[in-house]
Amino acid sequence: MKRLATMRTRSASLVLRLAPYLALCALLTSSPSLADELVCLKNGFCLQADSHAQAGDNLAVRVGGGTIELPAADIQNISLTASTVTPPPPTRLQTERPVSSTILLARAAAAQGLDPSFLQSVAKVESNLRQEATSSKGAIGLMQIMPATARGLSIDPRLPGDNALGGARYLRMLLLRYHFNSALALAAYNAGPGAVTRFGGVPPYIETRKYIQLVTREYDRLRATTGQNKTQAGQ
Repeated sequence: MKRLATMRTRSASLVLRLAPYLALCALLTSSPSLADELVCLKNGFCLQADSHAQAGDNLAVRVGGGTIELPAADIQNISLTASTVTPPPPTRLQTERPVSSTILLARAAAAQGLDPSFLQSVAKVESNLRQEATSSKGAIGLMQIMPATARGLSIDPRLPGDNALGGARYLRMLLLRYHFNSALALAAYNAGPGAVTRFGGVPPYIETRKYIQLVTREYDRLRATTGQNKTQAGQ
């Protein structure tokens, strides 16, 4: 019994130490690798990374444009992935028959390992879930993808399936780049990564700050609605 209690104490301690990193699971889950290494922790969670280096008792794991330090004692193993420097184009989700925006976004979220409610919240604020939406700046479709961004993602933003999947992939890349900080990822999605770098955080733009608030509010609403539906279904 004493040994079992000790094991439980160690397990609880590991969870507490890794809580900041495990919090990302609400928005970002395991999905096909976009990086060169897979860093797996003893608690079973795996993190996709570009590279790693020993830093004293910690392991400095490089993800996107930043570095996360994890206790070396908490690392189970590190393995190489089959990824390349340039990720392959996303699999097209376009079908012959029209598909609802909600279904397209849910499929794209699943393909990129994102919370579907989070992706839908972004699309709601960006285009009000309209597949044919265009902006005065040239942004196209559900998640309002700019042509230059679409070229970098190797997608056709005029195709709803491509647009949803490309937007999900781009949002996932931003979450990785900013250490899973959703506010910074949303700021970069709205104002561009350059603005986030220039101001060292969320830009002081009224539009961008309002955008983050709107997406967050919609996300909370969707999660509350989902939770309520699950509760009613269980009654």
